[in-house]
Amino acid sequence: MTATTYDRATIAFHWTTAALVVVLWLLGQTADWFPKGAPREVAWSTHFTLGFLLALAWIGRLVWRLSGGRRLPGVGPAYMVKLSAAVHGLLYLIIAFVIVVGVGNLYAHGQNIWGLVSFPKLSDAALRRTISETHEWAANILLALAAGHAAVALVHQYALRDGVLARMWPSLARR
Repeated sequence: MTATTYDRATIAFHWTTAALVVVLWLLGQTADWFPKGAPREVAWSTHFTLGFLLALAWIGRLVWRLSGGRRLPGVGPAYMVKLSAAVHGLLYLIIAFVIVVGVGNLYAHGQNIWGLVSFPKLSDAALRRTISETHEWAANILLALAAGHAAVALVHQYALRDGVLARMWPSLARR
């Protein structure tokens, strides 16, 4: 019998990654709205901690995908299958890029996380600004691509009715 849904680990990695990307983007956009001092430090420490969790999820997801994750055949015409694979590859690459530039941003600004770990400031103001802007642009592109990915999943579910979304829906996983 051919599997029709992804395995539980693949689904968990997918939805964990999606949630972390959205929450990290929201925190990145709003952390400076918090009053200076402890509230803002907590917001940024949360952002950095969740960014570290995203890095772990990304690595775990990549290892799982390359070693044991269930692979399902593409749905639709060949061009849609190729486009889907390209978008998924791009999502993996952009997530990695956002994480790497985020770590660079951490060092560029010299941050303190939860009062437990301090990163020294390693760059001048111009480089800090460039790294910050690059991280922000990459995160915005990631969020836009992820939103497009979600929109296409909804089109598959409600317009094409081909079961693509159901393959990644948690309640339907069998393993």
